[in-house]
Amino acid sequence: MCGISGWIDFQRDLTREQPAIDAMCDTMSCRGPDARGTWVAPHAALGHRRLAIIDLPGGTQPMTSPDGDVVIVYSGEAYNFTELRDELRRRGHRFATDSDTEVVLHGYLEWGAKVAEHLNGMFAFAVWDSRTEQLLLIRDRMGIKPLYYYPTEQGVLFGSEPKAILANPLAEKVVDADGLRELFTPVKTPRQAVWAGMSEVEPGTILTVDRNGLREHTYWQLDAVEHTDDQQATVQHVRELLDDIVARQLISDVPRCVLLSGGLDSSAITALAGLELSRSGEQVRSFAVDFLGQAENFVPDDLRATPDTPYVHDVAQHVGSKHQDIVLSPDALADPAVRRATVQARDLPMGLGDMDQSLYLLFKAIREHSTVALSGESADEVFGGYQWFHDPEVRKADTFPWLAAVRAHRDGESQVLDPHVQDVLSLESYVADRYRESLAAVPTLDGESAFERRMREISYLHLTRFVRILLDRKDRMSMAVGLEVRVPFCDHRLVEYVFNAPWALKNFDGREKSLLRHATADALPKSVVDRVKSPYPSTQDPKYAAALQAQVSDLVAAGSEALSLMNGPWLREALAKDPATIDTPTRFHFERALDLATWFDIHNPTIKL
Repeated sequence: MCGISGWIDFQRDLTREQPAIDAMCDTMSCRGPDARGTWVAPHAALGHRRLAIIDLPGGTQPMTSPDGDVVIVYSGEAYNFTELRDELRRRGHRFATDSDTEVVLHGYLEWGAKVAEHLNGMFAFAVWDSRTEQLLLIRDRMGIKPLYYYPTEQGVLFGSEPKAILANPLAEKVVDADGLRELFTPVKTPRQAVWAGMSEVEPGTILTVDRNGLREHTYWQLDAVEHTDDQQATVQHVRELLDDIVARQLISDVPRCVLLSGGLDSSAITALAGLELSRSGEQVRSFAVDFLGQAENFVPDDLRATPDTPYVHDVAQHVGSKHQDIVLSPDALADPAVRRATVQARDLPMGLGDMDQSLYLLFKAIREHSTVALSGESADEVFGGYQWFHDPEVRKADTFPWLAAVRAHRDGESQVLDPHVQDVLSLESYVADRYRESLAAVPTLDGESAFERRMREISYLHLTRFVRILLDRKDRMSMAVGLEVRVPFCDHRLVEYVFNAPWALKNFDGREKSLLRHATADALPKSVVDRVKSPYPSTQDPKYAAALQAQVSDLVAAGSEALSLMNGPWLREALAKDPATIDTPTRFHFERALDLATWFDIHNPTIKL
């Protein structure tokens, strides 16, 4: 895993712009702590920060073709690179390293832009072809690895993260009304990067840049096809796919581990990884996050009926993993330095409160032992695991399901915003427009019932919108500490197959994620097989809420510029509350205020309403 950046300009001599190239590259030192490299020509400059995972001595980048005409900067992993290398050798290619980057480079020399269709993995990379003076920006099918671009008058800037682009003097740190709308509504509009003038390369997309401008080509998207396997065959195929996926994603030349929460998703990955590694006499290593006093003081709520720790320990014992709990205190979670690190990592104040801070601290602790981790992220989107998939009222709602499920919480979002900001942004209209656009993109299948059609819509929205929010969070928090997190459930073969399975198969036992549960039940302890879905944990310690309240009070006293976006009377009323009575929405809004203030301090953005 790495960070990439670059600058294409068909008029400027970029050999004179080395300081700017270096600045762009160096913003991502956390993504690539092991090596740094730049390649500069008159009209193209590429930068790379490396986190060495495969072929530690041989994967140095930027990497050039044998004749020097083509150069690549690559981030991610191609899990099928050994098979591709064998195929390319049969076609006459010779390799100087054992790295997957060189395989991707030679794949481009053989197939051109169609190399993307040959790759199984998570990736974002740039290829500059001096023969045609053409840049290709290519992103993986599910958008696991980020990639941004910023068109200029004579070319383009690009980078794994916005911060790389913003380090260039041509990029302006401006956020307009649409950018703010995206900040305050979790709808994940395609291409929207919040920063004015900046866009995301869409998942499954190739962006071509040459003297004629920019062009997009979609090489992969979810399609609706008839599912012909019966229940038994479907369960069996899901297991076969998962066995293959986990085996591929365990390949590494550095220490690897699994993230274990005690839920079905992460437990399944842990169990399958344990089985795979046991074939070579290895022991799987697992890590879990916990909070000081959480197990003893846990109080069930609508989302979390049980604490994670007992189930984590059941799985670790059942699988025989070398396990470690990472226990976090309220003081650590509320540390302003930790918040700053998470906002810096995301480039935006779009966090999930303590769940961001805890994820960052978890990854930071893991990085002391491992460089690669497998995660159960995205299983809920693939298999239909969220509670709202099964709520008849949410299914009928004329909006994004995750918003309908937490409508009261989201309605509170407008309360915390300054009234003038509310009027300008008109968030309800923005959400409604984005929802209609997203529904228009859902593929259809002839003969589907209205119910099956609706469940396909809900699945599609999660796989093309909601999952990208979580994948981005996972990438940013992990790469901020130089940890590569792999997501087996995002393998496109599994996503395509399960997406087209009828809903009746996805909950055939009356439970969420029936296919995953039955496909992996033989490898799991019964406690986990029977456990009800529980989201990523959040601290319940009132000391954390009290710390947030005190920090926001300091913000108000200091007159932070970020508070110009917020509702002053609401804040003053919230600050007057007894800390013991602070509810979840109020706590979330305190988080929002602190994130905004931190973001303003880091980037000093210009807000244009």
